[in-house]
Amino acid sequence: MTNDFNSSISAKISASEAIKKISNVTGWWGVTLTGNTEKQHDTFQITMGGDSFFAMTVTELVPAKRVVWLITDCNMPWFNDKKEWANTRLIFDLNENNGETDLTFIHEGLTPDVECYKDCEQGWTHWIKTSLHSYLTTGQGVFRKPTR
Repeated sequence: MTNDFNSSISAKISASEAIKKISNVTGWWGVTLTGNTEKQHDTFQITMGGDSFFAMTVTELVPAKRVVWLITDCNMPWFNDKKEWANTRLIFDLNENNGETDLTFIHEGLTPDVECYKDCEQGWTHWIKTSLHSYLTTGQGVFRKPTR
């Protein structure tokens, strides 16, 4: 058992449609995005204001089953370790059953012993359980101001 951050939701949506919506990052995560997110090996960058950014690569894409994004570089100016998320992975595993999809999100490398865990845990819990769930079920994300 790992202590990486994880969160799970279920929604009445096909797994294929859920992956499309996860890939539309700006629909559920209040960020600016450049690049592409739909295919394996696509690269994209998320900015959240100021000089903060997260550069990512889609390293795995299994239709209707799994999406994995590797964070290749980042700048989190509000933490001592500004590169804390570099070389961590965002993993979305999906399991569709009778028109409902269970989604498990894991931020591999985000563990309680890293500086941002407390803030990042609150952030991810909002973005997955509230905003992404809302986007999957209603088509509208629930944006909020960053905690810092």
